[in-house]
Amino acid sequence: MFCPNCGTQNPETGRFCRSCGTDLGNVSRALTSPLPQQPQQLVDHKGRPISLDRAVIKMFSGLAFIAVAAALAVTGAGRGWWFWLLIPAFMSIGTGVAQYLRIRSADRGQSVYNPVISSSALGGSNRSALPPDKTNYVEPESRFKTGDMVPPSVTDNTTRHLEMDTEGQTISLPKK
Repeated sequence: MFCPNCGTQNPETGRFCRSCGTDLGNVSRALTSPLPQQPQQLVDHKGRPISLDRAVIKMFSGLAFIAVAAALAVTGAGRGWWFWLLIPAFMSIGTGVAQYLRIRSADRGQSVYNPVISSSALGGSNRSALPPDKTNYVEPESRFKTGDMVPPSVTDNTTRHLEMDTEGQTISLPKK
């Protein structure tokens, strides 16, 4: 077990941290005791709680949009744009129906998709199915050495044709 204060690794049965002296009794109790089961509150995609009255309000607001769109279509006041009121109408009706179905399935005890996942829903520290946090770096082996891939110099072939003096310095181009 690791100390929550300084991060030093301690034995599982230790009561106090070896490094800073922090009481580890609460940590060991938290690791060994089962997590308390809390009723899971249903939330929508924005994190707001879902309730039956909100679902009914969504459905009726969708029906209101349909009524307004129909009134504009019949009277001719909408002149073609009344059709666009059907988009929020069907979205509100769909959201209300979805919220109602989630509430109904939660009341029956069936599994419900909830976008907000708490740590208690993950089952504690069961990380066996997850990949490791850190992997060992393995350096790739190459058949080439450091200088093998260096191209030849541009001046290698041009300076080879120059004449050299007695001190090894280049003098001029050879005469033909």
